[in-house]
Amino acid sequence: MAEDDRSTMPFSPSGVDSAMSPTANGRSFGKRFGVALLLGIPGIVALVGYIYFTTPVTAVPPGLSLPLLAVLSAISPLLLLAVACLLGAYAAPRVGLQSYVIDQRTDDGVWQHLREEVKLAVGVGILGGVLIVVLDAMMMPFVAQDLPQSVLGATRPSLLDVFAYVPVRFLYGGITEELMLRFGLMSVLVFVGWRITGRRAAGPRPVVVWAAIVVAAVLFGIGHLPALAQSADLTPALVARTVLLNAVAGVLFGWLYWRRSLEAAILAHASFHIPLVVLSVVQVALL
Repeated sequence: MAEDDRSTMPFSPSGVDSAMSPTANGRSFGKRFGVALLLGIPGIVALVGYIYFTTPVTAVPPGLSLPLLAVLSAISPLLLLAVACLLGAYAAPRVGLQSYVIDQRTDDGVWQHLREEVKLAVGVGILGGVLIVVLDAMMMPFVAQDLPQSVLGATRPSLLDVFAYVPVRFLYGGITEELMLRFGLMSVLVFVGWRITGRRAAGPRPVVVWAAIVVAAVLFGIGHLPALAQSADLTPALVARTVLLNAVAGVLFGWLYWRRSLEAAILAHASFHIPLVVLSVVQVALL
């Protein structure tokens, strides 16, 4: 689909584009939900495995075993994923946001559609990762005193630590978070904005989509604060850094979801972590 086609896509009088209808040449709501949920499960499994294999026994709260702690850690993200998949399965096809795997509107293979997007998605992801590294370096003098020692490199990680987290980066970050933030949150924000603005016969305005992209991206950044709060006091500078860096990435992924597909956003998010993994390996080698 050409870049300009999405914003001028004709919508039917009922408010649902005939070509993008949830029931036209594609899966039912229940099947879309099920497929989306299954896509996000490997990321949660990766997160559980990481917690199980890297959490010291001494860090396990009294009354819990390590396996139980790891399993319990999956409850919150699993619930968030399920809600996001429900929202996305309903809202995404109604506003023209597509996923080749989830929608399956045609008999063509996913690769047939996706191969035209791979270079762009991977390129955007890697460039986004490099941009974040540069921005982080520029902001470091303003937040260095607020960051925990593990972030500053005083606590030396091992290559095993770095590579143990790779499945979480690519599976949970690349796939599960995109299902939550883009397929779920961004889709429903576009849907709500579309309904509020009253353009049901013409589709959501670009300004509505951009607002949804930015809001989802900012919430993506805010979502990283609780984990940071466990190891550092959240000063205004540290909050601004965390939200900004993650929001920049979220805007890039949201744009790809809008103009291309959910799969393009997933590829970009996964590729985004490549420079970060490389940087982590270099830091370990230099320490």
